Amino acid sequence: MRAQRGTALLLVLWLVLLLSGLVAGYALSARVESLQGNGTVRGVVAGEAARAGIEYAVFRLLDPDPARRWAVDGRTYRWTFDGMPVVITVRDEAAKLDLNGAPFELLQRFFVALGEPEDAAARLAGAVVDWRDPDSLVQPAGGGEDADYAAAGLAGGAKDAPFESVSELAQVLGMRTALYAAAAPHLTVHTGRALPDAAFADPLLRRAMGLPDRQPADPSAAAVPGSGTYSIDSSARSADGRNVRWSVVIRLGGNGLPGSTYSTLGQRAEGQAR
Repeated sequence: MRAQRGTALLLVLWLVLLLSGLVAGYALSARVESLQGNGTVRGVVAGEAARAGIEYAVFRLLDPDPARRWAVDGRTYRWTFDGMPVVITVRDEAAKLDLNGAPFELLQRFFVALGEPEDAAARLAGAVVDWRDPDSLVQPAGGGEDADYAAAGLAGGAKDAPFESVSELAQVLGMRTALYAAAAPHLTVHTGRALPDAAFADPLLRRAMGLPDRQPADPSAAAVPGSGTYSIDSSARSADGRNVRWSVVIRLGGNGLPGSTYSTLGQRAEGQAR
């Protein structure tokens, strides 16, 4: 009888231990899921604050009062949305180098300004032109048509059509990851211009165009009207340090939808899942 009681007690103790482990595991899982959920919520809130920064920037760009209208030269603006700090910059796309409009010579000088040797810059510029032009002739200074891509072990060859996005530059023969990262902020595909607008071009592009550095902008001066096509970067930081950034390219003007004031040409989010 005593042996049976001892066995029963041991089984009860093991059952209690097992149930305790299950409860502890469930509590830990619930805690982890709660933390993950709170983090997701904070990320979503920060993302919406960054989106609000885009809308606020458009509002300021459309302000009829030049004294209140925001400048489009890349200066930093700070704003608060529901207690969350938002940092916003606006840059005129016309201030950038258009991959479809820039001539070979300017492309070469641009890559030199980024630190490439003259001969390497010439080959890269030629490869950009060969990517976008419809023929199969390699540029005199070097470039990249289908045979050159094949020789380099790259499938697909030259596109032989205009760039649809700046990201296509990463596929051009001779382009390196680090060089692409340095070049991309200065580039666009939305203007078709042969030259960037000198009134807004950054120092690197001004050097590539053979222009002197521009004097620092007077923050108190009225904003100079831009082209109407702008890149806007809006970053919001939550209380726990989570940072979300929205980058969009917009063109002011209605897009056919009732009440619309702009069209979105491209967008990218960083710091949260889309």
